[in-house]
Amino acid sequence: MSAPLTNKVALVTGATRGIGKGIAIALVQSGATVYITGRSSTSQTATDSIAGSLEDTQNAAKQSAGSLIACQVDHSDDEQVQQLFHRIKVEQHGQLDILVNNVYGGVRALRTYQGNPFWEADASLWDDCNNVGLRSHYIASRLAAQLMVPRQQGLIITISSWGGLSPIFGVAYGTGKSACDRLAAEMAAELKPHNITSIALWPGIVGTEHITELVEESSATDDPQMAMMHTKFNWETPIFTGRVIAAIAAQPNTLPLTGKLQIVAELAATYGIVDQENNQPASLRSLKFLLPMLLPPLKAHTNIIPNLYVPWWILLITALSAPRK
Repeated sequence: MSAPLTNKVALVTGATRGIGKGIAIALVQSGATVYITGRSSTSQTATDSIAGSLEDTQNAAKQSAGSLIACQVDHSDDEQVQQLFHRIKVEQHGQLDILVNNVYGGVRALRTYQGNPFWEADASLWDDCNNVGLRSHYIASRLAAQLMVPRQQGLIITISSWGGLSPIFGVAYGTGKSACDRLAAEMAAELKPHNITSIALWPGIVGTEHITELVEESSATDDPQMAMMHTKFNWETPIFTGRVIAAIAAQPNTLPLTGKLQIVAELAATYGIVDQENNQPASLRSLKFLLPMLLPPLKAHTNIIPNLYVPWWILLITALSAPRK
């Protein structure tokens, strides 16, 4: 039996580590030809203290059903991004079936200013969060649509965050993620007549290299939520998001999903997907997650907690309300 994404061409931006790496590996394991981008070609050229490179992702994807093509690209440089899409157009004869907008440049800055109000952070924090992030997603989506519209098919997935609903990492982060959700919805409205799906996708707590380091650097306190983070309760592995995206892309018709915000864990429950540790983490609005967060002793008894979701209208009561009267 052939892999479900054989003959599909995908682009995953920001795939040297973390969620992007997991997405790229899952797609190539499903048979797709996957272009990946990153600034570091090898671990020796990485500028971040946490190793991660295109070469690392290529090595992790060896012996997969599909093929992986590494492209060294700085998404803050529009010319480099245009050259990337021109390369895909030439090499794949105009075919691009899947774009995953994942690249993000704000993690290091967010960690630098963690705990500081926005007026005490450098103004550059906004650009760190939303240049290689929100803006780069718009640029890549525009160029992807130019390839997808003539073929009247395609899937654009924008990796967003629960931070678009409630404050997590501050003003610059939350505003950018909320805008990512709106970007996906606005694109969906214009792309639907061309049979192209656009969705915003929310992972849960993903055990990326940066999140793991952040938790290890912080000390366990009397705060039950921080203590729960140290236990890695309900963490998702990066490939979890990738397997969900592969399942979406394998569907014969993705348009019923277009314009709608999707949660990785909830789609995983629908598709029967597990993560790298053979676990199926719960949605962050599921009682399986919320009750143990409120009552930590329940963590050992999640099997008896029903996987019921808190309705969106209740979440919105406790979240930041829209700026309307």
